[in-house]
Formats: sequence, C-alpha cells, structure tokens
Amino acid sequence: MKVLPVQLEWLETGGGSVRESPGGTFRLIIPPTTRGYAVAQVDDYRKLPRRRFPWRPPLRLSLRARALHPHPIGTLGFGFWNDPFTFSLGQSGAARRIPAAPQALWFFYGSPPSDMALVPGVPGHGWKASSLDTPTIPSLLLAPIAAGAVALAQVPCLRHWVMRVALRAINADECLLDLDLREWHLYSITWLPEGASFEVDRETVLNVSTPPSGPLGFVAWIDNQYAVASPDGGFRFGILPTEKEQWLEIADLSLMAETSSGDDGDPAS
Repeated sequence: MKVLPVQLEWLETGGGSVRESPGGTFRLIIPPTTRGYAVAQVDDYRKLPRRRFPWRPPLRLSLRARALHPHPIGTLGFGFWNDPFTFSLGQSGAARRIPAAPQALWFFYGSPPSDMALVPGVPGHGWKASSLDTPTIPSLLLAPIAAGAVALAQVPCLRHWVMRVALRAINADECLLDLDLREWHLYSITWLPEGASFEVDRETVLNVSTPPSGPLGFVAWIDNQYAVASPDGGFRFGILPTEKEQWLEIADLSLMAETSSGDDGDPAS
C-alpha cells in the first residue's frame, strides 16, 4: 500500500467554520441558524473540472469521526463523490461546472425531512454507508432532462411514475448504521474496480458489487440542508433552522493506494 497526499481546502458559509488542531484533527462547525444555508466543509476538488477529480480505484480511505449531537439537524458525512449538483458554483476560486449524474461512495447522514429512498427496505434518512452510481449522461443533455423530471415530479398524478423511472436509473447500495454519532468510530472504504466495501471499527457493514468508476473527490462536511427524492415526495431541497451549534470532527485521515509492478500507485494517473 502507498500512502497518498491529500490537499484539502476549506468551505465556510453562513457562519460555518473549520478548525484544525496541530495533530491533524478537523472540527467542522455550523452555528445556530434561523435562516439561510450554513456549511463547514473540507474537500480536495474545489478548483478542478470533474475529469480531473483526484481519486479512482484501487484506493482505501480510513478516518475516525464523531459528532456533537446523536441526531443532528441537516446532513453530514465523508467519502467520495463527483459534486453533481454544482454546489461549488459561484464560490471564490471554484471551478464552474454544469450538473452531472451523481456518483458517490460515502458515509452519509440526513435528518428528517430528508427522504432519499434509494434502496427498498432502507429508510430515506439516518446514518448510512452508501454507494451511488448512475449511467454517464453528457452534461449538456443532463441539465434539461433533470429540469424536466423535477417539473413533472411536481404533478401529483405523474409523481410516482417519474420518480420510479428516475430512481431505477440509479444503481444504489446502502445500509443503515446503528451507531451513536457522538462516539469515536473508525470508518473505512475500500474501493476497487470490481467492488467496494465499507467498514466500521474494522467490521464490514456493506459490500458493493458495482461501485462508481470515478474520478471522484474527497469531501467531509456538515450543513443544515435536507433533500427529498422519493415516489411520495418527488424531488425537493431545502434549508432547516437549527437551535444549537453542531459539529463533525474528523481525525487520522488516510488515503492509500495499492501498487503493483509497473504501476506508480497514483489512482489519479
């Protein structure tokens, strides 16, 4: 295994802040918020076009994490994704991107009213290990297709049909994690071309046979957002008020790639 360097940038919006300790521990903090979007985030892709995102398999991510509250308001998580919804648009120094089909390998938490009902039998909110892969659609075609789907999903008599078609296009694997977010746990993702596995405290919690191929970027964040993508709720996004400070703490972040003869071990090459 080869340890790979990670060059992180901060995103601090709506009073969010990132604090780094001398030992390399990051605390991502959002304040009490009555209105507007608040996020604290670290990532390694902000100024890059998607084709140059850093990470492809074979790769292993390992870190320890905990949160202030057992049931935070909004979303938080860490892992890999392709930033499909252009949250970077308009940020100072960020790359300008148009929407893309979502791809992700990450640990993801969403509080109600979030309802991302991607896998039958798995609740649409909670703390999850999750893999998302979708067909590659040219971005110039995806934007009008997505806009049309969102519009049609607002029509009650069409909502279930539109959402079933949209969700069927997503190749998703996920499982709900029964953990106290306030406690330190060791999380890892092993990402190979032929599959991926998620571990918590060195115990496998999810195996994925068809992970995304990448390239993806690393991200860890906490915010006060919610998202709905379900046959009953359609497509919706929104902001939630928070009464207390919330934070996510990350420690011992490590990215490692397997090497073989004649391979430089860089997954981004």
